[in-house]
Amino acid sequence: MRSVALKDRVPLGPKGPLGVLVDPMTWRAAPYLLVTGFVGLGWFAVLSITVPLSLTLTIVWVGVPLMMATVLMWRGGAMLERRLLHAAFGVRIADPYRPRPERGVGAHLRWLLSDPATWQDLGYLLMLLPLGAVEVGLSFGLWFASITFLLQPLLYFGYATGGGYNDLLVGDWAPGAVIAAVFGGLLLVLTAYLVRGMAWLHGTLATVLLGGNEEERLRASRARGIDAAEAERRRIERDLHDGAQQRLLSVAVTLGRAQAKFDSEPDEVRTLIAQAHAGTKAAIAELRNLARGIHPAILSDRGLDAALSGLAARAPIRVDVSVELDERPPPAVESIAYFIVAETLTNMAKHSGATEASVTLIRDHRGVVVDVWDNGIGGALLSPGGGLSGLADRAATIDGVMVVHSPVGGPTLIRAELPCEW
Repeated sequence: MRSVALKDRVPLGPKGPLGVLVDPMTWRAAPYLLVTGFVGLGWFAVLSITVPLSLTLTIVWVGVPLMMATVLMWRGGAMLERRLLHAAFGVRIADPYRPRPERGVGAHLRWLLSDPATWQDLGYLLMLLPLGAVEVGLSFGLWFASITFLLQPLLYFGYATGGGYNDLLVGDWAPGAVIAAVFGGLLLVLTAYLVRGMAWLHGTLATVLLGGNEEERLRASRARGIDAAEAERRRIERDLHDGAQQRLLSVAVTLGRAQAKFDSEPDEVRTLIAQAHAGTKAAIAELRNLARGIHPAILSDRGLDAALSGLAARAPIRVDVSVELDERPPPAVESIAYFIVAETLTNMAKHSGATEASVTLIRDHRGVVVDVWDNGIGGALLSPGGGLSGLADRAATIDGVMVVHSPVGGPTLIRAELPCEW
């Protein structure tokens, strides 16, 4: 089982002073905020030269490839920023670009320049300079003041024993050094909260500019939903054709042979009827499994807890199930959560080599969060056309997000965040 994070075990919880101080997110956000102003300055200097130059040279066509290279450069910078924002702030922003044309310089140029995400990327990179300047100034000042006050007892000790240090904030007053350290601790907590606040503000602005507009997001979500529905239709069609249809055809042929021999060879007829009976039962079993794959009856009747417990009971290894839902979510959310868990456990049994796993469902202010964890060899990828990608497409039909964290060597954690309103 996964261990509980330290921030969740400290007094007052993850939002309390200790929780914020020990949260790794605070210490990942701090360095980003300290350097983002310099990154913004670099982008402003580069773009203020390359953009006017390429536009000027476009008159004589020399600037066309330069303009394409410039646009691709700032697009690449924006893509890197999305990855850095995920690492620093935990903000997930998908690349919102339109599909790339297959060929043609003119088509590529129109693709680059007509995509609203291109210009939103440029706006974000230019915004980094003023926003980063504020973030660097506040961050540097607060961290410097906090550390300075916290070090006063140590500096006082050095002054008292060595006698040569005279830059103390409190002079040679020993209680003042202790008071300064206490104040430094309070200032450190305030700094941690302000760091998280600036991280939230920066992440929100980045989501607006780097995440594409609502129309593009809805179009992409609708396309992924259509693709997921089409893939599901093909799967059902394939299962019917290769499974139940073939068995029923075999039953029909067997009954035809029995009818032809009904009067002449009654003993063989009995054997053929027995074969047809067995084939009919197998076809019914396949149809039942197919119906369960479309929407299991236990999910409709008893909800996710019972349905997921049934999946865990059929798994080849021990799977712990924890469902903490005060009320049943909408049917679409239940169905998607069920199939994410079912497909993940199936892949785990085939490929991961795990010896234990866990399934956790909780309800937060956004919706239902599904976590599937195993201690296998890892290496799972959310690659286009793969099974996990199909699950992500299914989640996207209700504006949900699925994330795979599976380093080589394990463990693997697959998390799906499914909103209950869309």
